[in-house]
Amino acid sequence: MLEHTDVDLRNSRFERVNLRGTRIHDSDLRGSRLRGVYLADADIDGELGNLVVNGVEVQPLIEAELDRRHPERAALRATTPDELRSGWAMLEEMWERTLERVDRMPPETTEISVDDEWSFSQTLRHLVLATDAWLGMAVLRRDKPFHPLGVVFTEWEGDLAELGLDAEATPSYAEVLEMRAGRVAMVRDYLAAVTADELEERRGRPPWASQVPTVRQCLGVIINEEWLHHRFAVRDLDAIEAGRA
Repeated sequence: MLEHTDVDLRNSRFERVNLRGTRIHDSDLRGSRLRGVYLADADIDGELGNLVVNGVEVQPLIEAELDRRHPERAALRATTPDELRSGWAMLEEMWERTLERVDRMPPETTEISVDDEWSFSQTLRHLVLATDAWLGMAVLRRDKPFHPLGVVFTEWEGDLAELGLDAEATPSYAEVLEMRAGRVAMVRDYLAAVTADELEERRGRPPWASQVPTVRQCLGVIINEEWLHHRFAVRDLDAIEAGRA
């Protein structure tokens, strides 16, 4: 969760404030209370929990609807080797359909940023980084796990050079697809042989993790990243096709 912010407004109170059209990004809203507000045509995207709207806890309703729309979300709850393998296969199919969609769109689509978010190409590069961090480094404990073209999350304050990342790189989409395919195969190959006992082992961690997670937790992070960033990517592709980018 977000802990460091540029502006600290904790425990603030706003009354009769016009926030129409306000955009809130990468912000911590835990414990917020909204009373007597007018909220229409709004779009909320984030990590929600214990969210009560007009007296109704809506998070279970949201989760149920997301599961109905996206069966591949079962991967988020996978705990056994078989569940992980099945879930990863569904995620691969999900991404394959989206890659085919992008192939049918204009070539420049892959580099378009919507609302200052990552482009489709940058999203794939970030997923490469996530695989390198949580499988290559944490689980497989490789000495140099990071592909130089990977993109780290925006809140990272460390030295990119220490990770072996090239901050100035502008790879072609073909290069991005090649390294992405390699990392997808790396996860698939690891899952093909992983055992239940291995899933509970603790091996290593990325430099931004405070504790050493289990192998299962590391794989869970990768799966969560795959699901979330696919949703963001599809959202932005929809905006591009609709001319809203």
